[in-house]
Amino acid sequence: MTKTESIVISGEIPDVRPKDEYNAELVANVHPPNWVNPEPAGRYNLVVIGAGTAGLVTAAAAASLGAKVALIEKNLMGGDCLNVGCVPSKSIIRSSRVVADVRRAHEFGVRVPRGMEVDFPAVMERMRRIRARISHHDSAARFRELGVDVFLGEG
Repeated sequence: MTKTESIVISGEIPDVRPKDEYNAELVANVHPPNWVNPEPAGRYNLVVIGAGTAGLVTAAAAASLGAKVALIEKNLMGGDCLNVGCVPSKSIIRSSRVVADVRRAHEFGVRVPRGMEVDFPAVMERMRRIRARISHHDSAARFRELGVDVFLGEG
């Protein structure tokens, strides 16, 4: 992350920066500011603590089998993979591969004008766009629709 990009937990709603349309979409999916936690059921067959990859897969599978499931997430649903790990890194790696391919273009009979520049802010914007667009798969609303009681925040 650059100095202008961060995820800071302040209170119950994570503060994801920069404040742009893509991060707004991400937060609206994985920790909606207007989210109202459900009334807890008397008993659950499964309580999952953490909505990272393993927690989401486990909660969805159990709910699909008819289990009464509670999913508890303090920060952002999707965990490290969606928010700071797998998805962001693969997006940035793809941009770097394009740079490498352009540098080798001459090996394929392609002439590229000199002076290629990497627009790193644009690379990061692309990453945020990709992350936001796939975040609905890990969204609180999707898991509620699957029959999971989703609890966000603390307390």
